[in-house]
This record gives sequence, C-alpha cells and structure tokens, in this order.
Amino acid sequence: MNIENTQSQMRKGILEFCILSIIRRGEAYPSDIVDEMRGANLQILEGTLYPLLTRLKNADMLTYRWVESNSGPPRKYFSLTPKGETFYLELQETWNELANAVNALASKKDSLPSTAGANAIEPEPNDSN
Repeated sequence: MNIENTQSQMRKGILEFCILSIIRRGEAYPSDIVDEMRGANLQILEGTLYPLLTRLKNADMLTYRWVESNSGPPRKYFSLTPKGETFYLELQETWNELANAVNALASKKDSLPSTAGANAIEPEPNDSN
C-alpha cells in the first residue's frame, strides 16, 4: 500500500471544506487561497483550485466580483452565497463529528476484548477411564 496515495486521498476529502473556510472569512482571490493553504501545509495547485471554484460557483455556493488591478488584468474575488454559507455550516458539523470520532478511535488505549475463547471448542472428556 502506498502511504502517499492514502495521504493524498485524505487531503482531497477535506479540500472543499478548507477552501470554503478561507472564503467564508471574506472575499478571496484564488492565489491568496493557494498561499493560505500552503501556509497551513496543505499543498494545492491552481490547476486543482480553479475547477473546484467553478464547480462551487455553478452550484450557487459561491459568487464572485471583478476587481480592477493596477498590475495586470482584473481579478476575480470569490465570496460565499447564502446557500454556500448553509452548505459550509453543514460541512463544518460533519467535519466536527468526523474529527471527534477519529480522535476518539485513534487515541483509545484499551485493546479490544479477546474473542479467541468465545468460539473455542472444548475437548470432549475422555471416557476411557
């Protein structure tokens, strides 16, 4: 089994929640999202981010506005819609439940009770006495 693949799949599973968490705090420009994710040690490429932002926008979770830039083309800043806010709160609840469950399982020190004896077959008494 490849640990890098498993780690990548775990990160992909929380990517949308993390991106929405950033945008929820205020309008966000995609490269700022990438920088903040990297700062949190969650690597993301713009080639991964843009399709996700587009999908969220098409699902009415995000909206955007164009802002003129002094150093190039206008910039697209994303923000949550009311539907996106509701979706985010549901994701946050799910994340909290999952994180609590995983932490409880991962930190548990006791071992499971042994079931080896439960199904063991007792030898028949020897009648040859």
